[in-house]
Amino acid sequence: MQPIIIVLIILVVLVFIALIKTVQVIPQASAAIVERFGRYTRTLSAGLNIVVPFIDTIRNRIDLREQVVPFPPQPVITQDNLVVNIDTVIYYQVTDARAATYEVASYIQAIEQLTVTTLRNIIGGMDLERTLTSREEINAALRGVLDEATGKWGIRVNRVELKAIEPPTSIQDSMEKQMRADRDKRAAILTAEGIRQSQILTAEGEKQSSILRAEGDAKAAALRAEGEAQAIRTVFESIHAGDPDQKLLAYQYLQMLPKIAEGDANKLWIIPSELNDALKGLGGMMNIPGVSNGGNGGNGGSNPSAMPAPRRESPRFDKD
Repeated sequence: MQPIIIVLIILVVLVFIALIKTVQVIPQASAAIVERFGRYTRTLSAGLNIVVPFIDTIRNRIDLREQVVPFPPQPVITQDNLVVNIDTVIYYQVTDARAATYEVASYIQAIEQLTVTTLRNIIGGMDLERTLTSREEINAALRGVLDEATGKWGIRVNRVELKAIEPPTSIQDSMEKQMRADRDKRAAILTAEGIRQSQILTAEGEKQSSILRAEGDAKAAALRAEGEAQAIRTVFESIHAGDPDQKLLAYQYLQMLPKIAEGDANKLWIIPSELNDALKGLGGMMNIPGVSNGGNGGNGGSNPSAMPAPRRESPRFDKD
């Protein structure tokens, strides 16, 4: 009885193992290669799949999503015999699981070696300056060569990027010095341009200010002259309308004498000769002896109307 139980247990275990091997669940965006007695049979897609247990075997499971593979820095010689280290990143995707399994032993290693050799061919035809400034051109050339070579492996190269291009240390120092000199030169040029522009604007401002000031002075002088002319006309018209006589003029002159005498610089006074006649009339009004009669002291001098008096020079009085 006991051997029968053991046999039943063995059969149950075998059936369970067979069921496990029969039902294969493939995740999404994945594929599996099925071989029967070592020969390719079919490719399992995502979902639930049934295979023959102990006859069909799963050779390889392949991820169909886009993969990113960074490659270590590779030394490359430029056209001007300078060694640069270049880091590359490959974006690829498996489009044919069967070809990726049977057409190449290790497609990752194959892509890396193909990238290195292609990169050396491309960089070998460029100098350092062009290499540093032509990343897009290098990426496009690499992608074209890799896509063509990996197509038969069931792989599509979507993008190729150069992460870094590192020239030798001495070249980096020289480039930094050159860049610093260029920056200093541009800064000096910009400073000089700024000073020049500032001086131009300052000169233009001073010119405009001088022009406006001159125009203002001219207008002010014209207005002052017009005002003075108007004042003179008004005074003249007022005097003409008032018809002043010599007595009034003499009185006004006497009132102005204190103002004329003000100041230390007024050492000499000039009195016009016509003032004497006015003073005579004024003295006659005020009964001042010796003035109304022409200075003869009341002795009854000759009649001034008998003969015209000769023209006298204006007397001068020195101010002590």
